[in-house]
Amino acid sequence: MKRRRSLFALLLAATVFAGSFTFFGSQSEGDNAAALQQQIDQAQKEKEELEKKQEQNENQLSGLKQEKNTLQGKLYELNTTLEEVGYHLEDLEDQINIKEMDISIAEAELAEAIRIEEDQYRAMVLRVKQTYERNDTSVINAILHAGSLANLLNLEEYYRKIEEYDQKKLKEFKETRAYIAGEKERLESEYASLEELKAEAEEERARVERVVAETQTAISNYTAQISDTQKAIEAYEAQIAEKEKDMEYLKKLLEEERAKSRLAQNSTWRSIGEVTFAEGDRTLLANLIYCEAGGEPYEGQVAVGAVVINRVLSSVFPDTVSGVIYSPKQFSPAGSGRLALALAQNKATDSCYRAADEAMSGYTNVGSCVYFRTPVEGLSGISIGGHIFY
Repeated sequence: MKRRRSLFALLLAATVFAGSFTFFGSQSEGDNAAALQQQIDQAQKEKEELEKKQEQNENQLSGLKQEKNTLQGKLYELNTTLEEVGYHLEDLEDQINIKEMDISIAEAELAEAIRIEEDQYRAMVLRVKQTYERNDTSVINAILHAGSLANLLNLEEYYRKIEEYDQKKLKEFKETRAYIAGEKERLESEYASLEELKAEAEEERARVERVVAETQTAISNYTAQISDTQKAIEAYEAQIAEKEKDMEYLKKLLEEERAKSRLAQNSTWRSIGEVTFAEGDRTLLANLIYCEAGGEPYEGQVAVGAVVINRVLSSVFPDTVSGVIYSPKQFSPAGSGRLALALAQNKATDSCYRAADEAMSGYTNVGSCVYFRTPVEGLSGISIGGHIFY
């Protein structure tokens, strides 16, 4: 009896779990250890699942980084292409400007050639007209005054050479005009080709710029995905670390539970006849039953009362009803003040009093269970109404 505080503290540590786990007990100390082992196995399984998800995210991260690197390489190539297209456009524009100047020069030369040809033609026509239409210096007059056949032949040769010269110059001017016109046509054709090449280069630059923008957007998206995946990996790492911490706590708790199980095997239980109830124990127990199981069936009310009396009988709990009920962090109505309010108004019903009487008489419908709570996943025990007794 003297060791009940230390034993109670040990039992409390084994049954009240800190953190994200809840300790699931059962009717026997061995079952409690088995339940803890089950929790450890479950925690190990959850840890492995987290590690698997972490590995999947790491693989995904590796793939995302590879895709991003590929896109960055593509972006570099696109920027290089864009730069080359820009240089090509500049070169085409320079060539176009030169062609425009050449065309302007050719047009001026052509105009000058046409003018010279027309001038030569007019001069030739004028000479012919003057030669054959003058009265005193006409060809006939020149022949009549030639004086000799030799002079006459020289005169004929003179007029022939003048005509040949005019014809030759006129032919040269026509050929020059035709050549310049051909050059102008060639330059204009080359100019049109350059304009087409420029238009194609501008389309290519616009296309590359679109692809560059799309690639930059894709890189930004991959960067965001990489950031999210890295955060997910960090979160999984934190969860894994927490799970490992919880597993260590569970393993420690399991060792404590096994020690408590051995202690329970060697502890003693009093008989109901050895218990001396104090005045007010019946009212106290009935109102606790009301607070804990007032809406439960009668069997559930009896079971709550039996848990309290089982603790009174056990050597690891206080040996009085009030000592059991008011032990710290054991029965929530006692700690919250709800039990005090019920006692002040004596809200316990007749069925609660009858259940208290049965329990105080030594009757139990839950064996030696010393705990109860609302059902949770994984908790095993005796199910009565809305409670599991273990």
